[in-house]
Amino acid sequence: MPGPYRCRPAPARLRTGCGASGKVVGVDRDTVEVYDRRGGQWAANRRPVRRAQARAFARRVPAGAPRVDLGCGAGRYITDVGDRVVGLDASAGMLELCRRQAPSVPLVHGDLEALPFGTRSLAGAWANMSYLHVPADRLPVALADLHRALAVGAPLDVQVLAGEYEGRALPADDVGGRFFASWTPGRFDDVLTGAGFGLRRVVVDGDALRAEAVRDRTLADTVGPGMRLLVVGLNPSLYAADAGVGYARPGNRFWPAALAAGIVVRHGDAVDALRTHGVGMTDLVKRATVGAAALTAAEYRAGFGRVERLVRWLGPAAVCFVGLAGWRAAVDGHAGAGPHPAGIGGRPVYVMPSTSGANAHASLDTLTAHLRAAAALADAAGTSP
Repeated sequence: MPGPYRCRPAPARLRTGCGASGKVVGVDRDTVEVYDRRGGQWAANRRPVRRAQARAFARRVPAGAPRVDLGCGAGRYITDVGDRVVGLDASAGMLELCRRQAPSVPLVHGDLEALPFGTRSLAGAWANMSYLHVPADRLPVALADLHRALAVGAPLDVQVLAGEYEGRALPADDVGGRFFASWTPGRFDDVLTGAGFGLRRVVVDGDALRAEAVRDRTLADTVGPGMRLLVVGLNPSLYAADAGVGYARPGNRFWPAALAAGIVVRHGDAVDALRTHGVGMTDLVKRATVGAAALTAAEYRAGFGRVERLVRWLGPAAVCFVGLAGWRAAVDGHAGAGPHPAGIGGRPVYVMPSTSGANAHASLDTLTAHLRAAAALADAAGTSP
């Protein structure tokens, strides 16, 4: 895909990645095959009921700026979301139908969980009933990849299935054989916030949940099922937010300490840390700032609640808070470094000093020892009955 989209070439087979368990993950092949075989039947029974919303989305994207229709299907909205649009779908059959609807629109055969677009290359994303085919516990990383591909301030309009169902036998599925994951407003809000999106509006209309959001200048969570250790930072620095990875500022010792502790093997690669080593990353507060002094008590409380819900949902073996200030602000004003029996979300907690270069009291060896202890706590918790 040439030009401003800066797409990475799509391979013959859809790209996949490895989850924290080491198993290959990617777009659900059974669902794709259903669309390949019966996409025409599916499309014939669906009217474009969201055209007004698609056109409103188009007006939120700067004129002439590139945008994407994620899961474009048969092209019901491809001509409504504005000019300079690219359509992406995992089903070759649906892309053929879309080609007939919009012959001049560039189309990409690709995976929602491994987007073939350059970093910050897109000015907006429209996703109508596509991410509902991604398993719920894999949606955070899928949305993190979308966050990577969108420019700061880019609008996102996403619609998923409302409710609490997940599986392959949805009673309302008139086509059959497809995988669905549905969402409640609160959980979807948490996942979007964790993925680095500022939520503007959530509307539930029948069986559909629609969210309008904006790509914030922050970091996206890298979290998923089967985590050995969830690392919780205080909040992203603006430097880290722009770099796209936590602890990125020169002089921060997190990655050197993590490498020395043996919990990761690649410097500055949060996705590999999750997929290869089961080390997830989030922040107590998602708002990026120059320094932590700008954060408020209300932000700490709200952030702790989101992290607690995340832990209860995904169940990491243990949680490590990096920086005493976060745990002290949210839980115990006199807490010291080490394990904390109170835990969070039913999981054990280890609190360690900040890895910032400004924290001269903690040496690299000391920080390494703390991360080893946090990993040992996770391993002990993971083997306990």
